[in-house]
Amino acid sequence: MTISIGDRVPDGTLTEFIENAEDGQSAGPQAFKVSELVKGKKIVLFAVPGAFTPTCTNKHVVDFIRDAEQIKAKGVDEIWCVAVNDAFVMGAWGRDTGATGIIRLLADGAATWTTALGLEMDLIARGLGIRSRRYSAILEDGVVTQLNLEEGGEYKISGTQTILSQL
Repeated sequence: MTISIGDRVPDGTLTEFIENAEDGQSAGPQAFKVSELVKGKKIVLFAVPGAFTPTCTNKHVVDFIRDAEQIKAKGVDEIWCVAVNDAFVMGAWGRDTGATGIIRLLADGAATWTTALGLEMDLIARGLGIRSRRYSAILEDGVVTQLNLEEGGEYKISGTQTILSQL
């Protein structure tokens, strides 16, 4: 079953590569419970099939970096990018794209949370394994208030222009 508007996101664990130890947080991969991350926050979430892939790197993440200030100015506490990659890859991708410190790059290494959302896609035949579908969403205190789910390999409705119009 695919998550829908009005649903609460399932709990799960996402991992983030923390660049610098601060505020009691160690540097390196750190696991976070989704239920704790979403509590009391308005979050713009976008998911990509994979870090370092062409559309994800050259369009999707670039658009969110470019428009992050506009998005946050509309009352958004955090912007998340989730991908079925490990935290080391997500950390490297954040450094490479300049997203670190602007967007929380959250790894769902085994696609566990993505599968719980019902938003996984099987790219095993293409050598990529199970990945996330491309989408964007607005979460308010863990409840999906907007969901923009792409079809196939498209990048038409999950970008920042749609999100900005929905905020």
